[in-house]
Amino acid sequence: MTEKKMALVASPTPAAQEATTELRRMYEWHPVERADLIVALGGDGFMLRTLHAMLDRHRILPVFGMNLGTVGFLMNDWKPELLELRLMQAKAMTVLPLRMDVETVEGQRLSIPAINEVSLLRETRETAKIEVLVEGRVVLPELVCDGVLVSTPAGSTAYNLSAQGPILPLESSLLALTPISPFRPRRWRGAILPDKNVISFRVLDAVKRPVSAVADQREVRDVSLVRIGIDKTSPLTLLFDPEHALDDRITMEQFAV
Repeated sequence: MTEKKMALVASPTPAAQEATTELRRMYEWHPVERADLIVALGGDGFMLRTLHAMLDRHRILPVFGMNLGTVGFLMNDWKPELLELRLMQAKAMTVLPLRMDVETVEGQRLSIPAINEVSLLRETRETAKIEVLVEGRVVLPELVCDGVLVSTPAGSTAYNLSAQGPILPLESSLLALTPISPFRPRRWRGAILPDKNVISFRVLDAVKRPVSAVADQREVRDVSLVRIGIDKTSPLTLLFDPEHALDDRITMEQFAV
């Protein structure tokens, strides 16, 4: 790993920019276009933006994040010393993103990746009414709710967990389907599905009860149909210190109090 060309990217926050100055004095860096791996400074939000930027460029590199944000679940500790040794000893974790295919009320069609989750959210004071399909089969004719989300294992401890969804082991090949403040059916609290399944949402009465679809941080408003499935053609690699690997963190979140 010591011979790999490193690129440095950082959040615009003062802490990340100050750390960037320090690291540039300590190590040799290369442009992202010519690098073999990326070191990202910031929080989880910046890590997601870094991963999305690689997906947009269609050139995917391993990423080692160092936390200079708030939570840093996807990041390692900020320790500038012995960085090259840490990279050499790092544990690689593969994360498969979701692919969200959307059709809007006006007929626009978009395809957007998501690393953590895809969320459907009501846009007004009126509750959303959504038909839920799995592999083309209607499993819920009408879900009345504030919204609903599909989460990857990597994202299962984020918004999904806040919505009372299950924590999924990183290598489980599962997706969490979780309602957000469901009103009907009252007793439905979600489902755990194989990640080979394609999950679709058809927005009922989409003009009167508008719904937006959000893939991580990218929002599409006034959607009528959303299809979500795992994109196995674009695996992402996150690098972690052995004592802070993502799979261990996800497991231990089940015991957090």
